[in-house]
This record gives sequence, structure tokens and C-alpha cells, in this order.
Amino acid sequence: MGPLLCLLSAVCFGAMSIFGKFAYDAGVSPSALLLVRFVLAAVVLAALLRLWPSRPERRPPGRAVAVALGLGAVGFATQATLYFEALSVMDASLLSLILYTYPLMVTAGAVLLRRDRMTRGRAIALAVASAGTVLVLAGAGGGALNPLGVALGFGSALTYTIYILVSDRIVHDMPPLRLATLVMTGAAAALTAKALLTGGVELTFRPAGWFWVAGIAIVSTVLATLLFFAGLRRTGPSTAAILSTVEPFVTAALAALTLGEFLAPAQLAGGLLLLASVVVVQMRPERVVEPVPVA
Repeated sequence: MGPLLCLLSAVCFGAMSIFGKFAYDAGVSPSALLLVRFVLAAVVLAALLRLWPSRPERRPPGRAVAVALGLGAVGFATQATLYFEALSVMDASLLSLILYTYPLMVTAGAVLLRRDRMTRGRAIALAVASAGTVLVLAGAGGGALNPLGVALGFGSALTYTIYILVSDRIVHDMPPLRLATLVMTGAAAALTAKALLTGGVELTFRPAGWFWVAGIAIVSTVLATLLFFAGLRRTGPSTAAILSTVEPFVTAALAALTLGEFLAPAQLAGGLLLLASVVVVQMRPERVVEPVPVA
């Protein structure tokens, strides 16, 4: 069941960009999408935290709670904002591949912070990932590559990398569901404050927009996260990380079926190189930096 749960989680995460595109078509702005997504996800997770049967747990340290809220308010809210702003100006499949440079960034960051060591296999994987990224970007023809979208996409990947490296310091201080709830609450609070300071967000979009945003919150946030955690407990972090590499392919397949978006051959080859390098990095980790999968 463990691998199946991880794959189902990847499918749920992979559908997020498609839901986002349909939400934009229904008149939803990126700021409205983010606000509704995180508020709804925080409410659902808080309800699950209250109702979920579990053994008594020690109270998490106050510092860990503050860091978790900060991860949501600063890290995850920023990462999601950059991602959905990029999605508004570029193809979902291409953005998914750009975002998936983050596992290699995490590896490089862990080495620089001396939480991990550089091995020959990892060095080769980073070189292959760099070549794959070049192919992904160079393969866009006919002006299809939006420079702003690419910059936002890489900014989202870099922000998520920092988010993961920081979350690694507190991931063992509290249960996953509690941590995810605090992160979502922090993100919802930050985006609510931003909306109040900037004059609010427009929520009078068509009913279809509410449906697609709810899909992002329930399917691609709450359900995807819980499925991943359940799979992680049964397979271990390395196997779960390898299985999660199907996510960009899910996005690309759904984008082709529903949006008519297709990757160029060079981009597809680059994506294969990029994801193969992620698998190589995860095959024999000396130390695994575990993400909090709420992206």
C-alpha cells in the first residue's frame, strides 16, 4: 500500500496546476486563489487534527510552533505565490519541470550547510540535472518561453528549497498532521493580512472558480499531503521521494489531455534527465532531508 499511496499523492499534487488553469479561466485571480486555498485547507486540517484519533502526544516546544507558523507565513506563502503567478503566464507542464529542480537544490543546499556530503553520484546527478534544465528551457520554440514565468518558477523552486531546509530542523518536533496544520495556518494568516493591507481580493468570480479552487485546497493540498504522509510511513523517505518524481509527468499528461499543452521533444528529454537525476540522488542517501509536502 505504501507505494500506491505515494503515487496517489503525486497524482493529486500533479493535478494542482490544471485546477489552477481552469480557475483562472473562471475569473479567479492568483491572489484570490491563494487566499481561498490556504484558508480552506487550514480549516479542514484543523478539523482533522481535532477529530483524528491518536495517542496522547507531548506538547510541541513553543519555538517549534513559532517556526512552523513562520514557515507557512513566509516560506510557503511566498513559494505558492511565485508558483501561481508563474502559472498565469506559462504552460503548466513546463512550470512543473522547472519547479522540480528543487530536489537538486535541496541536495546542494544540504551539502553547503554541511548537513550532507558531496559524493561522486550526487555530483554526476547535479551535472545531469543542469543539462536537463538547459534542454527544458532551450526546447521552447516559437516564443513559447516566458522569461518572467521562468524567473518566477525558479524563484518558487528556490523558495521551496529554503522552506525544506528550514523545516528539516523541526520536522521531528511534532506529528506531521499538526505541523501541516500550523504551516497552512501561517500561510492563511499571512495572505489574509496581505489582502487587508492591499485593499482586499476579488471573490465575485464565477461558481466554477470556487469549484476549481476547492479542488486545489481539498485534493491537491489536504488529500495529497495526507496520502504522502501515509505512504511515507510505509515506504520511508527515499522511496517516497523517488515515487514522487511521477508528479511532473502527471501534470504534463493532464495538461495535454485537458489544455492542449505539449512539451517539445527537447523539453521532454530534458525533463527525463532532470527527473532521472532526482532518482539517482535519492537512491543511496547518507542523510535524507525530509520535506513537509504541502506544495
